[in-house]
Amino acid sequence: MKILRYWQIALAIAGCATVSLAVAAPFAYVPNEKSGSISIIDTATRQVTDTLEIGGTPRGITVSRDGKTLYVSDQKAHALVVIDLDRKQVQDRIALGESPEGISISPDGRWVVAAVELSNSVMFVDTGTNKVAFSIKTNGKNPEHAVFSPDGRWLLVSAEEADSVDVVDVVARRQVSSIKVGNRPRGIGFLPDGSRAYVACELVSTVFVIDLATQTAVTSILAGNFSNGVAVAPDGKRVYISNGRDASVSVIDTTTQKIIATVPVGKRPWGLTTTPDGRWLYVANGRSDSISVVDTASIQAVATIPVGTAPWGVVIR
Repeated sequence: MKILRYWQIALAIAGCATVSLAVAAPFAYVPNEKSGSISIIDTATRQVTDTLEIGGTPRGITVSRDGKTLYVSDQKAHALVVIDLDRKQVQDRIALGESPEGISISPDGRWVVAAVELSNSVMFVDTGTNKVAFSIKTNGKNPEHAVFSPDGRWLLVSAEEADSVDVVDVVARRQVSSIKVGNRPRGIGFLPDGSRAYVACELVSTVFVIDLATQTAVTSILAGNFSNGVAVAPDGKRVYISNGRDASVSVIDTTTQKIIATVPVGKRPWGLTTTPDGRWLYVANGRSDSISVVDTASIQAVATIPVGTAPWGVVIR
């Protein structure tokens, strides 16, 4: 009986450990452009657990598909910084050209793409070799964001000095068209099925909805003042837009294409993202040096997390 009890206790402990691992909350990573650092937030406790000092001006940020590697564009050093998240150390710096901004990773994890302002191009970095494989020129001047469609076939590129979004055929490795939107397109987000993309255009404070099949803007939605960041809920039912001058986030119902709520957050909200389950929205507040946490069920900001100086965005592992 004692042996049986021992194994019952051991199995119970193992079971608890398995459950604990299964429900472990993800980490959020925040690039602070004026303090040259990355804040690491435990989303379970909403506390900064570590700060990685990487120097330069970190802006665009993405994470590998296995969650082990963080990629950050350093605008000042003209480089892509590669960070080993297990060791929490910089493992590589890859030259990109002058003033890289937004970055994203392809659905298959093969490419990290950076929008590089001064060369008016997007640089494709091979994640297997950590080397630039090729670059593609785009029409828009000073490209800001480059985002893959969910199937990896298309790359949409926004630019500061443009009124359209450039479309790159990833297989053909060239720009194939431009889609007319509003002045200064910024953030881009795709629905999970890839049918539509949402583009926030800052100077007209409007979100344009793009039909990927026809590659045309089919709807426009007036958002808050200086709309810029875009985050799409994992189920595709809502799109969240940060409004830089209004210190708010607009919530769009993707069925009706209407704004159903506006949430006050910190000053100059920029990049934003949801947790993998869609339950929480994390918003980087550039002039409040903080992250606002929004409860997506009640559509209210429920917490503020101090980070470094001038957070540019946020990604969740």
